[in-house]
Amino acid sequence: MRNKKNAETDPQKEQEMEEALKHPNSEKEEKNQENEKTSSDDAPQDELELLRNKSLENFEGWQRERADFLNYKKRIEREQLSLKNFIVADVIKKYLAILDDMDLAFKNRPNCSECQDWANGIGLIHQKLKSTLENEGIEPIPAEGLEFDPNVHEAITQIDSPDHESGTVVEVMRQGYKIGDRIIRPALVIVAR
Repeated sequence: MRNKKNAETDPQKEQEMEEALKHPNSEKEEKNQENEKTSSDDAPQDELELLRNKSLENFEGWQRERADFLNYKKRIEREQLSLKNFIVADVIKKYLAILDDMDLAFKNRPNCSECQDWANGIGLIHQKLKSTLENEGIEPIPAEGLEFDPNVHEAITQIDSPDHESGTVVEVMRQGYKIGDRIIRPALVIVAR
């Protein structure tokens, strides 16, 4: 009986073996197809994650470029303002000599009654010149009664003064001016010893 069963099963086994020999990779292919099915389910997730990462990289790059552009814009504005102040200061220097002469003229203003109208007219011109300078951002440098500051004051002499502490500006000989943080010209001062 055993021989009969072996004989009966042998043709089935032989047929399976023949098929296995004809298609040796069929089992592997089935396993690969199963793996591909599971990996194809993961593929959209992986692709989505890659796209998210790429999108995040692009967004961060865009933000950096935008920040760089804003910094560039601010730097250009600062440079333009600095250039404007430099040009204005160069032109104004020429008019400061006229303003100094007018200041001296008002210190020595005549007291005659006939000259009063003329002096008042010149005073209006003087005031107009000062307001024009202020509109351009030109400011006088404060000096009298303050401590001497070599950054904004230029001492022409020192004197003994019982009314002032040592290092204090006693008198301003020529007014100093600045535009923004830039000194157009320092104030000429007399300093107490």
